Amino acid sequence: MQISAVVTQLESMLGDFVSTEIQIAVSLAVLIVAVSAAGVALPRLVNQSRRLTADWTRKKFGDRVADGVELVEDVVPLPQILTVVVKTVQLLLFLITIIALLIVWGLVDVAWWLIGVLETAIPTATRIVITAVLFILAALGNNVLQDVISEFTTDTSHISAHQEQILTRVGQVALIVVISIGVLSVWDIQIGGVLVGAGFLGIVVGMAARQTLGSLIAGFVLMFSRPFEIGDWVQVGDNQGIVTQITIMNTHLRNFDGEHVVIPNDNVGEQAVINRSRDGKLRIHVEVGVDYEADPNRAAEIAREAVEESTFVDGNPNPQVFPVSFGGSAVDLDIRFWISPPTPQKRWRATASVVENVKARFDTESISIPFPQRTVGHRTVDDDSVVDREATMESTEKN
Repeated sequence: MQISAVVTQLESMLGDFVSTEIQIAVSLAVLIVAVSAAGVALPRLVNQSRRLTADWTRKKFGDRVADGVELVEDVVPLPQILTVVVKTVQLLLFLITIIALLIVWGLVDVAWWLIGVLETAIPTATRIVITAVLFILAALGNNVLQDVISEFTTDTSHISAHQEQILTRVGQVALIVVISIGVLSVWDIQIGGVLVGAGFLGIVVGMAARQTLGSLIAGFVLMFSRPFEIGDWVQVGDNQGIVTQITIMNTHLRNFDGEHVVIPNDNVGEQAVINRSRDGKLRIHVEVGVDYEADPNRAAEIAREAVEESTFVDGNPNPQVFPVSFGGSAVDLDIRFWISPPTPQKRWRATASVVENVKARFDTESISIPFPQRTVGHRTVDDDSVVDREATMESTEKN
């Protein structure tokens, strides 16, 4: 290594120095040079170089490169990195100074031992530095990836927020794979062996986490099928609510009691999904019964007029009322009306308004709304019948 050659040359040059005074003078000179270089010249050189480089790039390329530098500084702490570099160079100068002083004072064996330690440590330190640089590039690449995908999806309406999230995650996984391969190569780790081990590990993990992998695959299926979006009012099996988040593994709903429901994506794929927000309109059914003595057509017309006067009800399509069945005590009318945009709160308010208006109009028009009734009666029995029945029972018991 070059360090060994330098030490040999320095040892030959100082071999004739036998005077203590000369050794002290040379030691002081070495110390002065080392302190001046490491403590004064190096920091000033770094700061001046950084300032000149920034001015030159701004004059040469304009504000575009300056904006790129600001983006890099948002991700990578350049001042801290430069500080680490300066400290590292200062440490190397300090070690070289120690080696020089050992040689000057005749401790060549100790100097050679220290050089051996450095020859072993420098390659490892270099690998550590390269690994750190790769991780910094990964962080920078992650921010750039998110900005590019966000800018791309902002300009198009064909990609939902869920798909944007999935694309970002896939890009991040690809970035992690590339950086991992680079780190393994820096440390001379055979990628083939790692891949074989990862294959066996994948089989074991796949057997042990089938449900998790199923949810993961179902998350990608949801990305492309798009049965719902964030903010939609959906019903998945027995759960319904507003979609608040869609991840690779789970779908998050907020139900109407303020509870947050987490449904694994594989369960979402296995159950019927009702999306009440997809078309921007929702039809609501309300049933009411009228007395058999009332004219069902007239009652239906009055109910329709009452619905048209209700709040939160859309006029297009028009509300409709039909007699649909013969109930136990009434003729059942089916009231159908639309709301938009469909929300749980609007459905409740519209239904309440329709019920109130229909009831008020029926009362005004003297149309009764029957309800189930039960008549309770009793039978009277005379005393002779009771005596005859008791005699019959006694005769039966004797026989």
